[in-house]
Amino acid sequence: MKEIILNWFGTIPYIGTYLQQEYVFSLLILILFAVLSILLLAIYSKILQKFAKKTKTRFDDMLFEHTKKPFFYLIIGYGLKISLLNLGIDGVVEKFVNSVMSIIFLFLVLRVFDVVVETWVLAFSKRTKNQVDDVVLPLFHKVLKVVFVIIGFLWVLNIWNIDITPYLAGVGLSGLVLGFALQDSLKNVFGGISLTFDKNFNIGDPVRLESGELGVVKEIGLRSTKMLTYDNEVIFIPNGQLANMRIHNYMKPNSSVRKIVEFSTDYGTDPDRVKKVVLSALKKMNDIYDQPYMDVIFVEMGDFGLSFQARFFVDWSNAYNKWVEATQVIYQALEKAKIGIPFPTQTIYVKKGK
Repeated sequence: MKEIILNWFGTIPYIGTYLQQEYVFSLLILILFAVLSILLLAIYSKILQKFAKKTKTRFDDMLFEHTKKPFFYLIIGYGLKISLLNLGIDGVVEKFVNSVMSIIFLFLVLRVFDVVVETWVLAFSKRTKNQVDDVVLPLFHKVLKVVFVIIGFLWVLNIWNIDITPYLAGVGLSGLVLGFALQDSLKNVFGGISLTFDKNFNIGDPVRLESGELGVVKEIGLRSTKMLTYDNEVIFIPNGQLANMRIHNYMKPNSSVRKIVEFSTDYGTDPDRVKKVVLSALKKMNDIYDQPYMDVIFVEMGDFGLSFQARFFVDWSNAYNKWVEATQVIYQALEKAKIGIPFPTQTIYVKKGK
């Protein structure tokens, strides 16, 4: 580069003489790279960003906006490095400049990666119906950021000729200790990923936990899952526990659930007549299903009367209301048909002795 510059400006009176001085030549190199970086900013602002505004995608807009300044500082740093090399400075100052340039370069790569994730990956995950990518992709994004930081740290150590082997051993031991300390947290994180991949339930599904809680899933986080109970209470369940728990999902395989209304009639009542009366009353109700079946069965000769069950299917969102309505409809149908409903009684027979 020095020969090229001397060929260009060496024939100009006085300038060629000054260029023979190392400090003046190094300053000229720095000025040239500064002009080049300013020219790059002008190209970004006047040409590239205007071109990006005309396109339909946001990728090029964000790419030019996020990489403009890192490129500027990278060119300035490279010019400073060449200037120092021309002066024969290759000690601490050169290592410092190289360290700064390596950090700027990794920052530039990370900016490009962020733009790709924000414009393509996360946008794609929002368009999909499952929540696997909604949880895993942001986590993967954060992990890669940590990886970039570690790479930058090791790169800087290598520039300063520092043996990283002892540090790697220390990092391994520290990671082991940290792993034990964060065992529960890591278990919850991986439990959340497992729940997302297994698709045992989705947001909005009504579920019953093995511990007895009943509610609607509101949020599936990395550490815990939020469930809203029907008492308007929010429960946070650690994903590590939830992944090992039996869960009753009322939306699988579909939202249709069976409800049972138990009732009794007096002894001496014709069971077939009871079935006919109750089944006719149920079929007049709205929003209850006869698929896969709707029936009334005689189940037991109880202590005080004949026990029956009315079985039908409803949508989960309306299950409780329809169960209450069906109970009232059955009672009114029995009353109208003059079919007695027993209550607990005991008849005592006294036998007289001699």
